[in-house]
Amino acid sequence: MPAPSPAPEPPGALAQPRSKTDLFLSFTWLALQGFGGVLAVVQRELVEKKRWMTRDEFVEEWAVAQIMPGPNVVNLSLMIGARYFGLPGALAALSGMLLAPLVVVLLLALAYTRFADDPHMAGALRGMGAVAAGLIVATGIKLIPALGGNVLGRGLCAALGVLCFAGIALLRWPLVYMLFGLGAVGCVLAWRRVAP
Repeated sequence: MPAPSPAPEPPGALAQPRSKTDLFLSFTWLALQGFGGVLAVVQRELVEKKRWMTRDEFVEEWAVAQIMPGPNVVNLSLMIGARYFGLPGALAALSGMLLAPLVVVLLLALAYTRFADDPHMAGALRGMGAVAAGLIVATGIKLIPALGGNVLGRGLCAALGVLCFAGIALLRWPLVYMLFGLGAVGCVLAWRRVAP
């Protein structure tokens, strides 16, 4: 008698990495796609394409990754790798996130030292900066619906976001002040709403 075939995966079910090699290759591809501005790419790959996490999970884990020391996407890769395969998974995801970009950075550094004085190079770098800023704004707009389930509600989240933008971009306050100041305010407000 043949073995029964596995039940088909429900349409809304989350997928998961098949192996540590899958984690390594996925984060290598992710790192190479998102060179210089990875937030938009990470959200699209992990939530929309691979479906390793929901949009709400992504927002929550990205928030945790931002408050930890180090690059946000590296922190996120460690958390996702550890979630599925423990320490070996975290190391596989981290290796994938760092190995290929290290090689690319070294090659770009060699090229830059040769062409640093070329005005075309300076123009290209300015253009890439504008594109990266646009990708970050587009991703932020795409993630707004996830705030609907936040205990603070969309209005208060938007107010905190505007205050953060004003403090950093307009008033030029250090990021650490905004992180601890507005972060503490957000934590207290959320705690007051969920506390019995």
